[in-house]
Amino acid sequence: MSPFKDLTESSPNERLFKLDPLGMDAESLGRDFQHYFAHTLGRDRDCRSAYYPYKALAVSLRDRLMERWKRTRHAHDQANCKRTYYLSLEFLMGRSLSNALLNLGITDEARQALYEMGLQYEEIESAEMDAGLGNGGLGRLAACFLDSCATLQLPVKGYGLRYEYGMFRQLVENGRQVEEPDHWLRDGNPWELERPEYTQRIPFGGRTETYTDQQGRSTQRWVETHDVLAVPYDIPIPGYRNDTINTLRLWSATATDVFDLGEFNAGSYPESVAAKNDAEHITMVLYPNDASENGKELRLRQQYFLACASIKDVIREWQRLHGNDFSEFADKNCFQLNDTHPAVSVAELMRQLVDLHHLEWDQAWGITTRTMAYTNHTLLPEALERWPVRLFRTLLPRILEIIYEINARFLSQVASRWPGDMDRQRRMSLIEEGDDPQVRMAFLAIVGSFSVNGVAALHSELLKQGLFRDWYELWPDKFNNKTNGVTPRRWLAMCNPGLRELLDETVGEGWVTELGKLEQLAPKAEDSAFQERWDKIKRENKARLAQMVSSTCRIDFPVEFMFDVQVKRIHEYKRQLLNILHVIHLYNRIKHGDGQVGAPRCVLVGGKAAPGYEIAKLIIKLINNVAKVVNSDPAVTDQLRVAFIPDYRVSVMEILAPGTDLSEQISTAGKEASGTGNMKFMMNGALTIGTLDGANIEIRERVGEENFFLFGLTAEEVSHMRSHYDPDGIIAHDEALREVMELLECGHFNQFEPGIFDPIIHGIRNPADPWLTAADFDSYRRAQKQAALAYLDRERWLRMSILNTAHSGHFSSDRTIAEYRDDIWQLKPVEPTPYGTW
Repeated sequence: MSPFKDLTESSPNERLFKLDPLGMDAESLGRDFQHYFAHTLGRDRDCRSAYYPYKALAVSLRDRLMERWKRTRHAHDQANCKRTYYLSLEFLMGRSLSNALLNLGITDEARQALYEMGLQYEEIESAEMDAGLGNGGLGRLAACFLDSCATLQLPVKGYGLRYEYGMFRQLVENGRQVEEPDHWLRDGNPWELERPEYTQRIPFGGRTETYTDQQGRSTQRWVETHDVLAVPYDIPIPGYRNDTINTLRLWSATATDVFDLGEFNAGSYPESVAAKNDAEHITMVLYPNDASENGKELRLRQQYFLACASIKDVIREWQRLHGNDFSEFADKNCFQLNDTHPAVSVAELMRQLVDLHHLEWDQAWGITTRTMAYTNHTLLPEALERWPVRLFRTLLPRILEIIYEINARFLSQVASRWPGDMDRQRRMSLIEEGDDPQVRMAFLAIVGSFSVNGVAALHSELLKQGLFRDWYELWPDKFNNKTNGVTPRRWLAMCNPGLRELLDETVGEGWVTELGKLEQLAPKAEDSAFQERWDKIKRENKARLAQMVSSTCRIDFPVEFMFDVQVKRIHEYKRQLLNILHVIHLYNRIKHGDGQVGAPRCVLVGGKAAPGYEIAKLIIKLINNVAKVVNSDPAVTDQLRVAFIPDYRVSVMEILAPGTDLSEQISTAGKEASGTGNMKFMMNGALTIGTLDGANIEIRERVGEENFFLFGLTAEEVSHMRSHYDPDGIIAHDEALREVMELLECGHFNQFEPGIFDPIIHGIRNPADPWLTAADFDSYRRAQKQAALAYLDRERWLRMSILNTAHSGHFSSDRTIAEYRDDIWQLKPVEPTPYGTW
């Protein structure tokens, strides 16, 4: 029971609640900073580390977030509002310091306070490590969504895992990717607040048994389990200058008992702490390698751990406010499943409602199917998660029973709709039969959800026509599209301060929360004076990017060159290979004295390859080998330079997006669900070269085809070509590509490493190449030439750049979240309570 439950206004403890608001001026910030630096952290003027000033400033800001955080939570309780819970195994938050200052509106005050103490903000900012809670676009999208939910004052809470180690820290040695542990929590996280009072108990293993409950019903229970504790850590998510602070709750795994005292006393120390180690492994590493059986088990443990802890937490909150009456639960709650990773939540909510809270199956299923909503993020069938039934039976036996029951009831619906269509039943079953039966997690998510959405217009259509066609024919009303967006706070206002000031002056400050106002820039695209100011800002941003490349890669990027950038996860469908083939083509033309290659360019590639993805790692090696040849040849470097930037992450993208001229979005059409890097580059005035894939289509529609460099086959053409694809024939009839392949095949870029690129060469020439690299090369080369020539016409290029920013309003995550709010979640905004009322 809370010690404050019966306090009244006359209570002597009233001072606990009636605190004056903390000052937001430079003097107040400086005073709190000094207090934390000297007294809490125990540092003095001899401290030479930037980390402690960073931590002192972070805690000073957290205090200011905290008072708004409490007011937000109490407002949600008082309003008895509907709430949404965003479940995701990834939240790629990046750094929090600059974002908190921007959203609180006190960046200048903090800089002034530090300046008066002889400290530089930039040095302190760089001391913060990127939070290692995500891998790529999926996790960064979740972070953008949380920012927009808080800015729109929506009662949305994020649930994820508190990974001790991020995916990995990427180094490059002899051109190859080397993985090092990313221990981002080594020095702690000043932004988080541990909440051990909300710890949840998570079952694994054991068995199920049938028993008769108090009402005389025969039912099931899960017994003899090996339990793990889920300890929550809360991170504040500030809205933009509106006093709303939402919550990201991250679960950390720990053992129920620290160690086995009997084993310890018997002298078996390793065995005595085995349970503790096994428990903590669950949240130790983001994305364990699931190539092995142990990796698969750990990945499934992570997914269930997130689902069970989060749903228990939501029901705990429900009971705090409503008791054991679940009649309005579906009217007041919504779970948004970010891809298939949290799909086990469907079965887990059923377990908790039926087994723990004793609802009838039909009542529980009615609640589940009115509260669950599923977002799909992939068109790759192999990326739709499947887990062996035998693994479920060992690890989650009660959950498996529930999935089989859901499946049996669902298949009876299918049989009723399509009598005798056994092929359709097999296709749609939640269980894929075979020698090693599999649970199809995406199908579980669809069956258990009232909404299924894709993340770009093309993606959503392809889902309905392809992967989920059977489901669309059964439940067409479930399917909808929510084109992704990115937050303009981080991806324009924060990372591009020079452009932010120009936009504020030109269209007013309101664009930060209403990005559509940037349309007012369009007439300025023809204004030569405005173009000149735009160009100056871009050059300053390019100089900052060039400095990063110089310090990281030891390669100089002249700011007058076109900065041609491709940064994203290294994957064959994203076609970094196509990019580097074009670089080889440019190198070859320059070496042959061709002066018609257009503008000189600096090509920058970045991204991580999954540790077990050998061909992706080999592509990194090829990029680095080509870069070494190009950058060491004085006859080439006045027209072409190449670099691979290691350890691509959010804080690197904050420098890349403002400094890029040409954004590479060149995936095979029909493979990229949406993309969000394309949006970040567009907002900052980069031009896109891309295929008609993902959100590229909508970007091109809004900016105009004359301001987008289009190439390549369409998704329909890709599908048609597969049956008669002949890469050898294409290469033989394309002189430019033939010369590129000759350079690759003669070992020009691997003279001292014979044969290492043979797998890449064979892949390009393989008629079964799903990425159709050779097929798109000629079109890509022509589009690249158009871009290079356009860059030489500065007036034209600047006009196109301005129009890209002007028409980027649709790609704000505020617009995306407003659509989720209205079409799926049915939420209303809630303002924080006034000061002094918490």
